[in-house]
Amino acid sequence: MQKQSPKILVVDDSATMRMFLSMTLKRVFADISITEAENGADAIRKLQTQDVDIVLTDMMMPEMNGLQLIENIRKLLNKDVPIIVITTKGEEKDRELGLSLGANGYITKPVSGNKLKDEVLKFLGC
Repeated sequence: MQKQSPKILVVDDSATMRMFLSMTLKRVFADISITEAENGADAIRKLQTQDVDIVLTDMMMPEMNGLQLIENIRKLLNKDVPIIVITTKGEEKDRELGLSLGANGYITKPVSGNKLKDEVLKFLGC
């Protein structure tokens, strides 16, 4: 039986960053389904109607930031999907806060393609 292609939700208020992450992931996975959201509120709406294998989220966004998104995914939606934070906030206290709220991984910007690939593969179990 062939493994289903990964479904990834990319959440970032920067269209350029969403495009970079999507293009990087498409180089790693030949067959991938990527859904994009421009903030946490948009991501929650999408997660209410579709399942994904992993969520990549920025920390600082309008409407609902990444920390609020993590809390809502874990508590409101009660989803156990892996969440990787991708942010410019590189201080240890920010990393610890994200992980304490339920994030599984934490990458600081600028993001290298190899680091992104390694983190995603780790959580997808590939």
